[in-house]
Order: sequence, then structure tokens, then C-alpha cells
Amino acid sequence: MSRRTELGTALRALRVTSGLTGETVARRSAMSAGKLSKIETGKVLPSVTDADLILTALGVSEAAKAEFLEAARAEATEATAWRVLRRMGPWKHQKAIKAIEARTAVLRLFQGQLIPGLLQTPEYAYAVFSLPPGLSDECKAKTVAARLERQTVLYEPRRTFEFLICEHVLRWRICAPVVMALQLDRLLSLSRLPNVRLGVIPLSGLMPDFPMTCFSLHDDRLVIVETFHSEVSTREPRDIQQYSETFERFASVAVYGADMRVVVEAIRDDFFHEQETS
Repeated sequence: MSRRTELGTALRALRVTSGLTGETVARRSAMSAGKLSKIETGKVLPSVTDADLILTALGVSEAAKAEFLEAARAEATEATAWRVLRRMGPWKHQKAIKAIEARTAVLRLFQGQLIPGLLQTPEYAYAVFSLPPGLSDECKAKTVAARLERQTVLYEPRRTFEFLICEHVLRWRICAPVVMALQLDRLLSLSRLPNVRLGVIPLSGLMPDFPMTCFSLHDDRLVIVETFHSEVSTREPRDIQQYSETFERFASVAVYGADMRVVVEAIRDDFFHEQETS
């Protein structure tokens, strides 16, 4: 019996013992019942994130969860290619991320590529999902809707959000100037939420590192990293510590509060002026 089959069999045994149906566990894990069935039968190897969502849905102890996740980590690569996620349906991936965010008390997110999904306007999100490789109109609409649905978590006062955005991201136009301007207005508005801390890393500062990729820290238990070809998840404590230290280095040169708003407002006004004079 392969490790893949062993993991699936063990997960199924836990589910049966819990008395929960496959449909219930799949729903709580933000995946289809078909995917869960393939995991349980060893046809699909669960990612660390998949295993964590299933184990959380089953309500297993932290000790048991750690043992299962270590087995999943040892067996599987923690990188999931974007082409695989697109084939599965990118809106389903948004729902999986929503499930992870729902279990996160403190989210720290560094962005050197685009406005964070939790802060995007519908128009900006639509432009993001219009970039190559293109999605069908129906798929794009469902994915944008799923991304916007995630944003309700921002209004839950028991959660804390820390966003770091490089200044060049605010200027990186993927849509019309007026859409960019309205997106920056949205940032300014959300930055005033009591549980949101938004920092901008100005181009004028001396940089402590390179913005090699974007990443999100979910409490001190999970890091999700986005590359050009894949999404990588890690629960390795040494990796989490490295990303946490990287986040703090960038945070040390970011501007916040009134100083941050001066930077964002100036870029926003430039976009408004460009739209008016074009």
C-alpha cells in the first residue's frame, strides 16, 4: 500500500469514526465531495492545505493533526501549479482560501505584485482575472464573485489584518486610470477599519530586501507563497519564521497612517488627472 493510499485510508477512517458524511466534510473543507472521495481512495494525494482543512472539519486533536500533516508534508510537494487550479475552477480555489482565512486570527500579507485580493474593487479584480491565460466570461464572473465574498472577513472585529504593499504596485496599471484611482480610494477607505493596518513601502526608501514574491502569513501556523507557476504552502516552523522576519524587515521601512495616505492620495490624484485630460 502506497503512502498516498495510507493517508487517504486514514482520513476516511477518521471521518467514519466521526459519524460525518463525506458531503458534510467536503462542504466544511471547501472542496467537492468528488475530490474528497478521490483523496480517501488514494486517487488524489492531498496537499498540506487539503489535509489541514479535512482534519479541521473532522475536529481532530492538534496532536493528531500535527502527525497527519507531517505525513502529508513528507509525501507531497506543497506546490500546486496554477494550471491545475485553473482546471479545477479558480472560483473553487477562492473558496478554499476563504476557508483558510476564516480560521486565521492574524493575517499578515506582503504584496509586491498587485493589490491584495481582500482589498480589490470588483473592477480591479475583473482586470486581474482578464490577464493571460484568459478565463471564459462565466468563469471570470464566478471567480470575481468568490473573491469579493472573501472580503466580508474584513468586518469581523475579532480578526486583525496587516497589509504591506510596495509603492510600485499602486502604479502598476492593469486597467484604465479611473479604475486604478477608484481602487486606491478603496484602499484609503479600508485602511480606516480598526482591525486593518495598511503599510506602503515607498520607492524613495532604502530597501531591506527584494520583493521576490508575495506571501501571506496565517497566524504562526501557515505561509502561502505565490510564484509565477504555482502556489506553495508551508507549515515548517523554520520557513514560517523566515517569512515572518522578512515581513518585519519590509514593515520597518513602510509608511503608515497619515504618511501612507499622502502617498496613496498623490498616486490616486495622478490617475484622476490622467483620466480627465485623456
